[in-house]
Amino acid sequence: MTTEEPKRPRGRPRAYDADEALDQARDTFWVHGYSATSLDELSAATGMNRPSLYGAFGDKRSLYLSTLDRYIEVNRQGMDRALAGDRPLPQALQHVFDLALSLYYPPESESKGCFLIGTAAVESVTDDEVRTRLAEGLREFDRSFEARFRRAQLDGEISADADPAMLARLASAILHSLALRSRAGDKRATLRATVTAGIDLLCATSVRTTGS
Repeated sequence: MTTEEPKRPRGRPRAYDADEALDQARDTFWVHGYSATSLDELSAATGMNRPSLYGAFGDKRSLYLSTLDRYIEVNRQGMDRALAGDRPLPQALQHVFDLALSLYYPPESESKGCFLIGTAAVESVTDDEVRTRLAEGLREFDRSFEARFRRAQLDGEISADADPAMLARLASAILHSLALRSRAGDKRATLRATVTAGIDLLCATSVRTTGS
């Protein structure tokens, strides 16, 4: 749920382009899925030959795990930034979901959904490390939402008896739905309408001012 960093020219020392290579490998896995992605495709995408790829990231599975780690961390940070600041709760939630939709519907490209959910959910059936990363990634997003709901509760935006943890899981459920339905081909406008309805439900515990 973040904007892409500007592309840097290849040929720099590995320490300077590791993140770029991970992002390029991520995009390749994102399009083809883990199992169908070949080492030749990863080599072409990153501009690194096989020995360089192995030297930098290990085998294909290790590279994939590294792309998951980076995706989770970058997007957790993006969520935290989007939920920070002085935006009222509904606008803060809208900002997060709009960023997600921008990621799932890239300009001039087919809708691609969420990298984590779209690829790791398949591989987690037979790979415990992928399952662990999938679970932890989802929990990270829950925690980001929960922190914002707790702040909203302290600020009087939602009632004192609301359950921030449960509201966070419901907000995450909307995010998961966007990820899956965008990959399935739902129109962006349809999903944004779903977001609007979901935010109304999430904020239904908002405190009304006296006389309103």
